[in-house]
Amino acid sequence: MIASSTGAPGAQPRAVAAGVLDAVFLRGRSLRVELARRLPTLDDPRDRALVETLCFAVLRQPARYEAALAQWMAKPPGRRDGELKMLLFVGFAQLDPLGLPAHAAVASTVEAARVLGRRHQAGLVNALLRRAQREGLPTLPPDTDWPDWLRERIRGDWPALAGSIFAESIAPAPLWLRVNRQQGSREAYRERLAAAGISALPDPTLADALRVEGTLAVTALPGFTAGAVSVQDASAQAVADALAPPAGGRVLDACAAPGGKTAHLLERDPSLRMTALDVDPKRLEAVEGTLKRLQLRGDIRLMAVDAASAKDDWWSGQPFDAVLLDAPCSATGIVRRQPDVRLHRRESDITALVKLQARLLDVLWQKLAPGGVLLYATCSILKAENAAQVEAFLARTPDARVDPLAERFGHASGPGRQRLPGEGGGDGFFYARLLKAA
Repeated sequence: MIASSTGAPGAQPRAVAAGVLDAVFLRGRSLRVELARRLPTLDDPRDRALVETLCFAVLRQPARYEAALAQWMAKPPGRRDGELKMLLFVGFAQLDPLGLPAHAAVASTVEAARVLGRRHQAGLVNALLRRAQREGLPTLPPDTDWPDWLRERIRGDWPALAGSIFAESIAPAPLWLRVNRQQGSREAYRERLAAAGISALPDPTLADALRVEGTLAVTALPGFTAGAVSVQDASAQAVADALAPPAGGRVLDACAAPGGKTAHLLERDPSLRMTALDVDPKRLEAVEGTLKRLQLRGDIRLMAVDAASAKDDWWSGQPFDAVLLDAPCSATGIVRRQPDVRLHRRESDITALVKLQARLLDVLWQKLAPGGVLLYATCSILKAENAAQVEAFLARTPDARVDPLAERFGHASGPGRQRLPGEGGGDGFFYARLLKAA
């Protein structure tokens, strides 16, 4: 429980970060959910940004901090002292890799122990952080924090590139923006950023993308509230290019929440007749909010539907010209953005996900018009979910063939293309473009 504090500035956000990490590490909670629940308790946006930064820094390489405690304490904190342990991790992360001024970092973290009601352990926190400052923290290989089964899968799928995958997955990701071309050009928005003191670089292969190094609150983006721009990774932006639906066509986004890809397609072509599904009505509200903020209107239907269900009472029977299946997956390609994936993912999850993906492919293929296109995409780097999944679908679907994608979509991987984490600054993503016989 967090008490009020009048001590060192910055103690409160460090205490909140320790609480978030305690929930993620020791109670199996989602980082995204915990941040959404706890960040509103902080009034200052700088404090909220600090909490996020601290949590991500800890989650990228927690084994380093575990090793430090094992070396320096006869009995490291256990589950009953989870907040204390996470507060120590927060302190370590400030020193390395964040490199915050040591005096302020230590003082604020010690005060955070008092905020957490652990005044009697403030001296221990101070001593351990001072030792980390003097001696430095252990350095471990970048694959250390991956569970054994997942590490071996990645090495088996990408033997020559596994080292790069592990290294890139612990590196902070750049901020990618997607300019809403219905409200202005990319270059015009880049000028708005420059006027606000924000430097951004256009991507040569993505027509709507701007890359910003470092972190930035969306509230600092000119015109964000009015819909001029969205935050979306480069690899996710490439989905619109890979699908490339016909102008004015009937398009189905089968797993649409939170709505970024639906919105991008409509920004490209407002004449599309769009149907967006999601199994979770609450998540579908996020799609509606996204479209409203971006001021996108037209022939758009949002429906709370399980796209994998054999029931199709939601469907008029008129086939779609294009189907986007951004399938539920292991999220192993976006660990740098969702580092708790490594904590929560289980090997049995992959078997269940592969079955679900296959069912989605089979059901949605029946909704596609002859001559239409289905884009199968995931944010996974596992071949079982990607190349092998599509190969199995092609083997059982006589009227399906591959429409090869260009090299800019990534490495050739069976019937599709695979981007790996960090390549081109983007996340790990798989794309396979499938055509239905006319």
